[in-house]
Amino acid sequence: MRHGLLALVLAMGLPATGWAEGCAPVPDTRAEIAGLHAQLQAAPSETAARPLIGALWQVWTRAPDAAAQALLDEGMRKRREYDFAGAVEVFDALIAYCPDYAEGWNQRAFARFLQDRYDAALGDLDRALALSPTHTAALSGKALTLIRMGRMGLAQDVLRAAVALNPWLPERVYLLRPPGREL
Repeated sequence: MRHGLLALVLAMGLPATGWAEGCAPVPDTRAEIAGLHAQLQAAPSETAARPLIGALWQVWTRAPDAAAQALLDEGMRKRREYDFAGAVEVFDALIAYCPDYAEGWNQRAFARFLQDRYDAALGDLDRALALSPTHTAALSGKALTLIRMGRMGLAQDVLRAAVALNPWLPERVYLLRPPGREL
């Protein structure tokens, strides 16, 4: 895989230096994310929550080094252009280069979800959540994947965990009221 990764890096016009050593250490952002979740839980409205959700995305998509950032940005560009197979290929390279970076796994899961490859997406989401257990986008992505797979009970549990962290998640509309209980 290292040879294929280097070929992709060179094809993207990135410098090949540093790739042999691997990705820089992934910074610990738990305190920053916990602070944003606390602000989201205190936000009085969805309008007030939007900039906080944007700030979460800025933390998640801040890659550990320039090479990882270039791969993340390229994969996300390909996904936005509906080149899901190309996006998966770039995210494969990102994960090979920087396997401890949760957003690489989360983004590949999203591209696979868009390809209707739910089992593969679920595996990636589980890895992203193992690396970043409070990643609300990965949690909501997992819930949506489980819904598509017809696994409603588990989907509801995962979605409730995500909404407990961020009560303003757009995916909260998929919550079902448990019989006899208020949401």
